[in-house]
Amino acid sequence: MNLATTVPLIRFTSISVIAVLSLLSPVHAQEVQQLPKNSVPQGIDPNAPNNLRPTGGNSGLLSVDGGKRLMTEASSAVSSQDYVLAAKKLQEARQVFNQLSNFYQKLNSSFSGIDNKVADDQRKKALDTAQLRDEATYQLALVHRAQNQPELAVPLLVQIIESQNPTRDLGKKAYQQLLELGFVDAPFSPPGSVHSSAPTSKKGHNTPPPFPSRSSSDTPSSQNLK
Repeated sequence: MNLATTVPLIRFTSISVIAVLSLLSPVHAQEVQQLPKNSVPQGIDPNAPNNLRPTGGNSGLLSVDGGKRLMTEASSAVSSQDYVLAAKKLQEARQVFNQLSNFYQKLNSSFSGIDNKVADDQRKKALDTAQLRDEATYQLALVHRAQNQPELAVPLLVQIIESQNPTRDLGKKAYQQLLELGFVDAPFSPPGSVHSSAPTSKKGHNTPPPFPSRSSSDTPSSQNLK
């Protein structure tokens, strides 16, 4: 091919490419302008990549209201006997409350000795969210029982007893579940307590009861927060 012919051809091709790019540029610019002005990437803790990121206020998933919403959805799933969905929602709620409790504990430690009022407030929040976590864990264990999966329920029940203390209401309920599953043999009656005469099932399916109401005696010890 003649060199004189090649040079104009290259120039013509370059001009065509530039023309195409110039036509695409306004479209790209329009797409960029449509992005939210305050769109800022949310940071993720490299040490805990599975953490749900905070979304601000009480409307986000990583909030008490967000966790309670998941438990309400789980309760509806239990009513419909959709135990797979109930287990999923309870696991998510348990994760949310556990992360919140851990974050409040860190804030409590950071402000301890600096501002006791702030530290005490964070400690209370850590205890409250740990209680919600244990309630979600207990309901998850019951759902696993309803699915005839005691191997999944037992570890959760043991965690509850460790966190709550065997003498608290939720701790006693968890131990009763272990007794019904046959994992433990000795009934437990704390000193001064009246043994419940409510009928229980033995090693079979156990339809989860309504979510337990909270009481001051259910609050886990700060030494047992996980």
